[in-house]
Amino acid sequence: MKKIALVLFIAIISATTTHAQFFEKGTNVVSAGIGLGGNFGSYTYGSQTPGLSLQYERGVWDIGGPGVISLGGYLGTKSYKYSEDYGPYHATHKWNYTIIGLRSAYHYNGINNKKFDVYGGLMLSYNILSYKYSDNAGNNGFHAAGSYNSGLGLSAFVGGRYLFTEHIGAFAELGYGVSILNLGLAIKF
Repeated sequence: MKKIALVLFIAIISATTTHAQFFEKGTNVVSAGIGLGGNFGSYTYGSQTPGLSLQYERGVWDIGGPGVISLGGYLGTKSYKYSEDYGPYHATHKWNYTIIGLRSAYHYNGINNKKFDVYGGLMLSYNILSYKYSDNAGNNGFHAAGSYNSGLGLSAFVGGRYLFTEHIGAFAELGYGVSILNLGLAIKF
């Protein structure tokens, strides 16, 4: 009888603990990241800022089986600047790249680990690219300065999160946003 009770106790504990998931319906996660790679990455001169991103997700649909669909938002920014000198002539070129997006992801819950979240999804965004030019001859904003190639975008991403505490963890995400690879902190609430 004691063995049966022990086996039932272990089965109940296993059933309740192995089904605890990182991401469920109603879960909220805010993530802030620093990006590597991406736009302006092919230039060999000049300077650029790392891509900075802020994301929010909420688990909205429990689709049955091992997964939850989330909805959320994305904001990312990155800039690139270079200067050129030709004798007494000096000019500066600066690009600013900003993405504002609506994201949805599928969070796979078949791993049975409440500290780990693996996901993949799509983002519909508005990509804003602006350019500014100035030189020592007093030309500011000439040479096609302004906003160009701004418009709608659709991109895909995959990622994972790992919690160090009950609410704070790290994330890594691969895909097209303001950077190819984003690494950063995630807060679950």
